[in-house]
Amino acid sequence: MSEAAAVTHPLTPKNAAAVKQEGGAMTALKSQNPLPACRHESILTTVGKTPLVKLNRLSPKEGVDLYVKAEAFNPMGSVKDRLALGVIEWAEHHGHLQPGQTVVEASSGNTGIGLAMVCAAKGYPYVCVMAESFSIERRKLMRFLGAKVILTNPAHKASGMLIKCQELAEKHGWFNTHQFSNEANAWVHSQTTGPEITEAMGEVKLTDFFCAWGTGGTLQGVARHLRAASPETKIHCCEPDNAPLLFSGAKTEYQEDGRFKEPHPVWRPHLLQGWATDFIPKLVSDAVDAGYVDHIRHVGGDSAHATSRALAQKEGIFTGTSGGGVLSCAVEFAKTAPEGSAIVCILADTGERYLSTPLFADIPADMTAEEKEIAASTPSAPPPGITLPEVTEGNVKFVNDKNAAHKVVVWSLEYCEFCWTIFGLFKALGVEYEVINVDAFKYAKDNQGNKYRAALCSVTDCKTFPQCFIDGKFFGGAADACMKWKSKELQPILEAAGIEYNKDYAGDAFEFLPKWMSQNPLRSK
Repeated sequence: MSEAAAVTHPLTPKNAAAVKQEGGAMTALKSQNPLPACRHESILTTVGKTPLVKLNRLSPKEGVDLYVKAEAFNPMGSVKDRLALGVIEWAEHHGHLQPGQTVVEASSGNTGIGLAMVCAAKGYPYVCVMAESFSIERRKLMRFLGAKVILTNPAHKASGMLIKCQELAEKHGWFNTHQFSNEANAWVHSQTTGPEITEAMGEVKLTDFFCAWGTGGTLQGVARHLRAASPETKIHCCEPDNAPLLFSGAKTEYQEDGRFKEPHPVWRPHLLQGWATDFIPKLVSDAVDAGYVDHIRHVGGDSAHATSRALAQKEGIFTGTSGGGVLSCAVEFAKTAPEGSAIVCILADTGERYLSTPLFADIPADMTAEEKEIAASTPSAPPPGITLPEVTEGNVKFVNDKNAAHKVVVWSLEYCEFCWTIFGLFKALGVEYEVINVDAFKYAKDNQGNKYRAALCSVTDCKTFPQCFIDGKFFGGAADACMKWKSKELQPILEAAGIEYNKDYAGDAFEFLPKWMSQNPLRSK
């Protein structure tokens, strides 16, 4: 190793000595979180108190400060965790929700995820109604949390979600949280989000506050607090430029219980998930009527995407299309804002909610040309392999006996993705098989698993896994099975062995390969 290489490696004795000579070892991080470490009795007490972060590289004008309220720091990653906790505890307090009663709500995802978390923590079953067009990761998150997700026709828009939600609530006696008209939605933001902002700003005068409208809870709740605590603060409400419902001046009419009568005539499909439903919610209308909105701002999906990416790459802050849209409006405003302005924006959620949406359409999964060039700049030396034990007759007999005892035997590693490939294919084909995991716990004693592995390799002259035997003969591995099925070579082998299989299977065998492999047709690009 060269002298230069030795000095630059952080773990070498020479480097350690050099650090000591230059002033001693580093004893603390330069950038430390000032908050105390807390012990919580429940995940629910971690909701709120999200950080207010100053932007250092995206503010377009000297003397104008931009701050973002990063709601992704809530336990389930969005501002809607506040709503979820607020409406459930409000309902409990007022006797609207009974122990064990099922909760149901229509959501584009974030409210649903928040409610799934709160209901899991409190023991309520939860059902979310969501249009099929919203990102797949949202429905998976809810199901992971134990919720059930009912998908509706995207052509029926948000109003169709609400109709279905109400149908289910009335049919089954479930508790509908009514997030678009529930006063608890705005109340929780007036109790938490708003006071957190003014507390964090301290002596700094908050001149402008930016947020989007979805249900209207954040808008109305924070605005109500700011009108009392910081009356000079101007409140900017953001909406899509191709669905400018508030700007149009056309009102939504409501029933006595706060539900809308019909969709808004100006609504059009837009890219800002969670914003601007196809009606103006009662909470939004009430906020406008109360004089809480000083300015209405507009943004397009492309600009929201660009701002979201710029925020990630220039500030290290990861937010979705919603946060990108709000910040885009604020950045545009900041260009001509008076010196001394202090602007706060709500970043509603994390960018991870949008991996399957157009926000990530231009983010490649494969290495770019530049990345390939970097990779090729060094040899990519493989790590050393393990030394297998000596092959014994007894262990070879074990291998041969197992192969003879079953029509199909798969020698595998327990958590090997390529082993799962052949399992998936055989299950789709209805082929019964015996699995022997050589790394299973029962073979760990005295290194027995590797003794069988050595014996297996001596039989097949193959070191990779899985290794498949059909009718006592070595067939190959996962890729062999996929390719031979596609080339119709596997079918006669199964038939010759008298093995029944599903002749109607018409899928692509490569769909069972690991999702990160480019050969998998189901892989996300």
